[in-house]
Amino acid sequence: MTTIDKPRTIYQKIFDAHLISEEEDGTCLIYIDRHLVHEVTSPQAFEGLRMAGRPVRRTDCTLATVDHNIPTISRQDYQNTETFVQEADSRLQCVTLEQNVKEFGLTFFGLTDSRQGIVHVIGPEQGFTVPGATLVCGDSHTSTHGAFGVLAFGIGTSEVEHVLATQTLLQKRMKNILIEINGDVPEGVTSKDIMLHVIGLIGTAGGTGGVLEFAGSTIRSLSMEARMSMCNMSIEAGARAGLVAPDEKTLEYLKGRPLVPQGEEWDRAAQHWLSLASDEGAQYDKVVRIDAKDIPPTVTWGTSPQDTVPITGTVPDPTNAPSPDLANEWTHSLKYMGLEPNTPVEQIKIDKVFIGSCTNSRIEDLRAAARVLYGRQVAPHVQAMLVPGSGLVKKQAEAEGLDTVFKAAGFDWREAGCSMCLGMNPDQLSPGERCASTSNRNFEGRQGAGGRTHLMSPAMAAAAAVTGYLTDVRKLTAGELPGFAAASAGCEIHPQDPRQFVSDGALHAPAVSAPPAQAAPRASAPSASSNNAAPQGMEPFRVLKGIAAPMERSNVNTDVIIPKQFLKTIKRTGLGSALFWPLRYDVQTGEPLKDFVLNQSPYDHAQILVVAGSNFGCGSSREHAPWSLLDFGIRAVIAESFADIFRNNMTKNGQLPVVLKPEEIQHVLRDAQAGKEVTVDLEQQKVVSADGTAFAFEVAPFTRHCLLHGLDDIALTLQKDKEIRAFEESRTNTPWLNGVVCGKGISAAEARQAKPTIDW
Repeated sequence: MTTIDKPRTIYQKIFDAHLISEEEDGTCLIYIDRHLVHEVTSPQAFEGLRMAGRPVRRTDCTLATVDHNIPTISRQDYQNTETFVQEADSRLQCVTLEQNVKEFGLTFFGLTDSRQGIVHVIGPEQGFTVPGATLVCGDSHTSTHGAFGVLAFGIGTSEVEHVLATQTLLQKRMKNILIEINGDVPEGVTSKDIMLHVIGLIGTAGGTGGVLEFAGSTIRSLSMEARMSMCNMSIEAGARAGLVAPDEKTLEYLKGRPLVPQGEEWDRAAQHWLSLASDEGAQYDKVVRIDAKDIPPTVTWGTSPQDTVPITGTVPDPTNAPSPDLANEWTHSLKYMGLEPNTPVEQIKIDKVFIGSCTNSRIEDLRAAARVLYGRQVAPHVQAMLVPGSGLVKKQAEAEGLDTVFKAAGFDWREAGCSMCLGMNPDQLSPGERCASTSNRNFEGRQGAGGRTHLMSPAMAAAAAVTGYLTDVRKLTAGELPGFAAASAGCEIHPQDPRQFVSDGALHAPAVSAPPAQAAPRASAPSASSNNAAPQGMEPFRVLKGIAAPMERSNVNTDVIIPKQFLKTIKRTGLGSALFWPLRYDVQTGEPLKDFVLNQSPYDHAQILVVAGSNFGCGSSREHAPWSLLDFGIRAVIAESFADIFRNNMTKNGQLPVVLKPEEIQHVLRDAQAGKEVTVDLEQQKVVSADGTAFAFEVAPFTRHCLLHGLDDIALTLQKDKEIRAFEESRTNTPWLNGVVCGKGISAAEARQAKPTIDW
């Protein structure tokens, strides 16, 4: 029996269908069908193309928008981005994207286009997201699109450049993890509660190295928007992607969208999409089965998405933690969150409510919140805002009268954008403020330096807005809370067909610009003193001997490594001073904290970081985290385990992530704490402590080869241009996966020659 004849999972089917070539060590070159681009993770990628004199290979497969930095205030007086975006660094990123899409000929939804919105909202609503495709974006929550049976995952900026230049990526096969949920959910439980329950069960590292496939009767009963919310937070469980097999609900959602196939081609596509479901007897690396009746309305209490608790529960007590490490984590989280152990969750008072983000900003989320808010008022001490996921969601909500409900209740009704999910625009928490949020991360400072975030569903967030406390929405709507009447029967929502809003002007293929003028190429090997790991040639990594900074902490996330306020840059350098900012500086004064290791000599010149903990680098796919380490001078990190995307981003910048066993790390940690030098030898694949004790580590042969020689992935991939072209020309059975920005599938050859009107 051949590999293709064996029962396969949906992940394996999609991966195999996109495989161009495979190395002996399992490194695969796969084709990418769809690429979403936004302003935060793309500037350095376009600069890389410009410096190398490379064009965008498939302009017809790339869709760009602005979402992270933009203000969500009224655009009534908008004239241009230069005057509308007040923050200079945010304005620079937004304007830079506008310039880049012009220069490289990309389709762009700007601030005057009602189709503008969060990348993971606009992709599905335009039909840019189609089953069986591969889709990437420089954003970890690209996993959202997996709800449609799409292999979708976040990538770093170096990989953004790689896709723009080659329409391919270098990947290794991931593990298959089945999350099977069956049965009817209890009253008040939504997909957000289900996913928070899953993360609380398996942890933020539970999906590391894998793709979560959601299956079972519970998942089948969910709407497409609910499935998107679950796949969106797969990354919070440590996975690279989430997947749900396409079914009739998938087809119903997509049919008639601007970029999906039409007529006979739709029929062919639909038949193919339904065949993508995992085969009977397909093997999984891990299986988690959950009974839906055991899932309560769920919120987070701490600083990690795995810090979950039923709304009817209490804040945990570190003295009851199952391990000393977890006790330390809980103690730290309680201090940051300003909570006491054993506090009933419903006694936690809030200051702000945020309903929005790529997790919960779609029309169904808004309807759920409106049903709770109808006839009620936001508590006097609470500031509440609702930010639709796109201009089209906003239009539909207004057509259904939802905006009237929100404004009457006291919510601030905003324009589309990422907003307070990560606070890169002015929508932020102040130090100490507590927020009931429908976003996806509750990391320290995620919504503003010193801000405290509790994650929950839109209905629960609406209930919190009304009472001013974290609240069981079931009690509020049933009239069981003193001083609050039961839900009014007068709330009637008349859902509109979203297709009447998404056809807001046809998409056109952009004018394909000529390759940019040749610029002086980057040096093939920067000097040893250079902190800039340029994509056209990294500094080779062979043997590194130097001071190692000790850190005893698990689940060090990217928001801790470098907070979002330092991401507003179009350069790769200058980020070293912001490294570990939440731990390194006083949140209130900005003054360095003397007890933090990197503020102490000799660690202020460390070249190696030794972490006694697991899951280092969890969180975002943004490459700024390894850039900040590199800019500080750290070229190697030793830890028990790494988040997948972060580990990959390190190697793209000439840095080495080293995995050792806990007892081996403790040996190296003692040397680091004593200020002794540690040696990381990639040639021998060993870490050598000061006393000569050596510990072996594993690294993929292809990755090792590239690091040792400072090789550029893009240049290596372009050597396979003939194979890439042959792959493109061979895909006659799935024409809908070809370029679509002109509103219909076209061949790769046609796309490269097309010169229609630009629409951005």
